[in-house]
Amino acid sequence: MQVIITAVGPDHVGLADPIVHYVTGVGANIHEIQMYDRDSERLFAMLLRMDWPADRELVPTLRERMNEIGRLKGLSIRTWSRDEHARKPRIALCTTYRPEPALAVLRAVRDGRLKAEPAVMIGNRPVCRGLAEQFGIDWHTIGDERGNPDNERLAELIDQYEIDYVVLARYMRILPPGICWKFAGGRIINLHHGLLPSFPGFRPYEDAHSHHMLTYGATVHFIVPELDAGNQIIHQSTFTVLPQTPLAEIKRQGESDHEPTCLVEGLRRVIDREVELHFHRVVRRTPEVRD
Repeated sequence: MQVIITAVGPDHVGLADPIVHYVTGVGANIHEIQMYDRDSERLFAMLLRMDWPADRELVPTLRERMNEIGRLKGLSIRTWSRDEHARKPRIALCTTYRPEPALAVLRAVRDGRLKAEPAVMIGNRPVCRGLAEQFGIDWHTIGDERGNPDNERLAELIDQYEIDYVVLARYMRILPPGICWKFAGGRIINLHHGLLPSFPGFRPYEDAHSHHMLTYGATVHFIVPELDAGNQIIHQSTFTVLPQTPLAEIKRQGESDHEPTCLVEGLRRVIDREVELHFHRVVRRTPEVRD
């Protein structure tokens, strides 16, 4: 059983040792381990991905042991496994203004094209609250009057609703490194409204239009701490326009239809476990061989 452990907290000596010693002592096979310390902020962050012997110790017991280590070391530790529960994976949809991407995901779930459970919608603006009410999903606004998000509240909600995947459905705020580390390992999925790596930033349509591009697109990628999307791309799709097509028409095509379709397909690849994130790279998942 694959299990991912993340640990974040104030940096000091000997933080990783008790975690590594415990899991190897039980018999875990560690496939990936990453550790970062940000000297300027004195922040320690760790990701550990392993094959866990669930026949020897259940994941809830492992989680209790990790939480004990976290209390002793002053770390925020999360223990997550996609295989822990028999239920469908639970997703959180994070939005700002545009409702189309989240709506496409909710319709895909309703129609059986996405085998997931939308557990909560979270916005730094209240614009999409009505969409949550329409589909009977809990809604939480985490932004102030200017849209500045309370990122600690975001983390609390992800934990509270036992979220497997956080979907940034045109969520127009950058997640801080601490949040990225807490849910690292391929649990945060972002829709970018442009083709990466050529057109990053908040205005990819405008940037591509200024270069007289005839091909536009969208990108679905995993969010990783301190790195821009490159090897983290899950899915990209494009559409073409005729020369001299007005920018407003290009954005209408992209925002109303193309971006939502791209997000659904990218999310499907993750939900169906066709791809995973290993060492900040998207890899094709090898199906398990069962007797």
